[in-house]
Amino acid sequence: MSKEVTTAAVKERAVLIGLITRDESSEQVADYLEELDFLAETAGIDSVKHFTQKLDKPDVRTFVGKGKMEEIRAYVEDNAIDVLIFDDDLSPSQLRNLEDEFNKKIYDRSLLILDIFMARARSAQAKAQVDLARSQYLLPRLTRMWTHLERQRGGTGTRGGAGEREIETDRRIIRDKISKLKEQLKVIDKQMHTQRSNRGAMVRVALVGYTNAGKSTLMNLLSKSEVFAEDLLFATLDTTVRKVVLENLPFLLTDTVGFIRKLPHQLVESFKSTLDEVREADLLVHVVDLAHPNFEDHYHTVNTTLTEIGSAKKPTIVVFNKLDAWSPAPIDPQDIDPDVETDPLEQLKRSWMAKLHEEAVVFISAEKKTNIDELRSVLYERVKEISLERFPHNQFLY
Repeated sequence: MSKEVTTAAVKERAVLIGLITRDESSEQVADYLEELDFLAETAGIDSVKHFTQKLDKPDVRTFVGKGKMEEIRAYVEDNAIDVLIFDDDLSPSQLRNLEDEFNKKIYDRSLLILDIFMARARSAQAKAQVDLARSQYLLPRLTRMWTHLERQRGGTGTRGGAGEREIETDRRIIRDKISKLKEQLKVIDKQMHTQRSNRGAMVRVALVGYTNAGKSTLMNLLSKSEVFAEDLLFATLDTTVRKVVLENLPFLLTDTVGFIRKLPHQLVESFKSTLDEVREADLLVHVVDLAHPNFEDHYHTVNTTLTEIGSAKKPTIVVFNKLDAWSPAPIDPQDIDPDVETDPLEQLKRSWMAKLHEEAVVFISAEKKTNIDELRSVLYERVKEISLERFPHNQFLY
C-alpha cells in the first residue's frame, strides 16, 4: 500500500544587492533594500542577507565590482541561496553575465515587481496589462531567461546552434504576443472609456498613494464596501469604483493601484487605462502612511508619478493615515508646557505636515476610524464646490 507524503512548499532563499552611488546615501539605500525585502516577501521569497557597495556607477559588466562579486559568491555557495535580487534594473548583458557567474535565478527590481503583479492580477484587464508589461520587459532579455519563461534550462541549449534558434523562435512568439495584447487592451480601453462616459457628470474622486498606505481600507470605510485590503505591497491592482453619498451629496470614489519608487516604465505604460481614472478625476485624495519612517519620500514619489501622468495640478486632499501607529518624537518632561495640548492629533495639526499642502490636510486612522468625521467634512466641502461649479442650479440642495 503506497503512502502519500505531503510537504509544505519551501520558500526560495535570496540575497538582496544595492549600490551606494553619488546620488544616494547609505541610509537611502538601506531603506530601498528594506522595501525590496518587503517586495521579496510579497513574492514568497525569503530574504536572508543584504549586500551593498559604494560605486560611482554600476559596473557595466556585473553591476557590482569584482571584490564584491567574490564576497557574494562565497555567501551564496555557503548558504544555499536560490535567488539574487538587485535593487536596480539590470541591462540584458549584466543579466546574462550574472547568470553565467552564479548559475542562479537573477531578478532585478522591475522583474520582481512584474512577477508580483502577475500573481496579483485578477481581472482580464489587469492580467493583459501586466502580461504586456512583462513581455516587453523580457523581450530584450531572452538569452538566459529560461527560468522566467517557465522553460527548463538545458546544458548546451543556452549556447549557439539549437539554443540560438530557440531564442529567435521565442522572440517571434513574444513579439506576436505583444501585438495581440496591445489589440486586446485597445478593446478593453474602449470599453472602460465607455463605462466612464456612462457615469454621467457625477463628481469623481480618486484615491492615490504609495503602495500599502491604506487606500483600500479607507475605500471600505467611506463607501461601506468590502474591497480587498491587506498589509501587503500591491494588495489592489484592479481599479474599484463605488458610489458614495455624504449627507445628500453623491459622488464616485475610485481606488487605484499603489505607486512605488522605481516603478517599471512598462507598467506605467501598460496601466494607462487604469491611470486614466486618476487623469479624469475631479479631486484626488492622496493617502500617506504617516507611520512609515520615510513617508516624505513616499509622498514625493507619488507626486512625481502624478506629474508624469499629467495629474499633479488637480485639486487634492492630503490624508495622513495610520495615526494609531504614529509615534511622536520623544519630549523631555521638563519641556512640556501644561497649558499646551499634548494630544498626538493636536500636535500634528500644529506641525509642518499640516502646512504641507495648501488645499487641505487631514490626519486619520482608517483602521481605528479616528478623525474620520473631519475627513468626511473636508471631502464633502470639496466635492460640493466642484458640484456647484458644474451644476450651479443645485445650490439649494446642499
